[in-house]
Amino acid sequence: MADPLSLEPARTAVLNMDYQNGIVAAYAQDQEALLARVAGVLERGRSLGMCVIHVRVGFRPGLPEVSSRNPLFGAIRNSSRHQQLFEGDAGEIHPGVGPQKDDIFVTKHRVSAFHGTDLEVILRAKEIDTLVLFGIATSGVVLSTVLEASDADYRLVVVQDCCLDGDAELHANLVDKVFARRATVLSAGEFLAAAG
Repeated sequence: MADPLSLEPARTAVLNMDYQNGIVAAYAQDQEALLARVAGVLERGRSLGMCVIHVRVGFRPGLPEVSSRNPLFGAIRNSSRHQQLFEGDAGEIHPGVGPQKDDIFVTKHRVSAFHGTDLEVILRAKEIDTLVLFGIATSGVVLSTVLEASDADYRLVVVQDCCLDGDAELHANLVDKVFARRATVLSAGEFLAAAG
């Protein structure tokens, strides 16, 4: 990290993206360690007065939000097994990341945390200009959200070891070659130390 991390908590949001029971179960091999890192980042953010926002994927019954022209989400629409990842308890934010009653919850119907959601309205209303973010998967929600947030001039911090992808090489390339050009990339431990 070239410059020391200096965050203004009142203008910073921590985005916990797609940490739903079904998604965590599908991706995480060492759930306990991963969830402990995520919970630590969220708790530090709360203790400093940062806004904590949980972003989840969700659909109405029958998936009216899903177009047959969308290959990724169309596959979900055509598979009852994939739909189960987003229904009932499987679609809820994992209790291991400690959602609190004052946290904000945003439901999305696409890959990016911004597309088609009220996330930007919330951030503007709270005068937030800095996002600390992580999620599952690195090549999905994290990539899409980083690109959109970067284009919208948000200051970004990506917590790399709270991101997961099914492809470890792709995860490493995105973190090192894409995110590092648009964000400060830290481990959870580095974030905890830098955030005081």
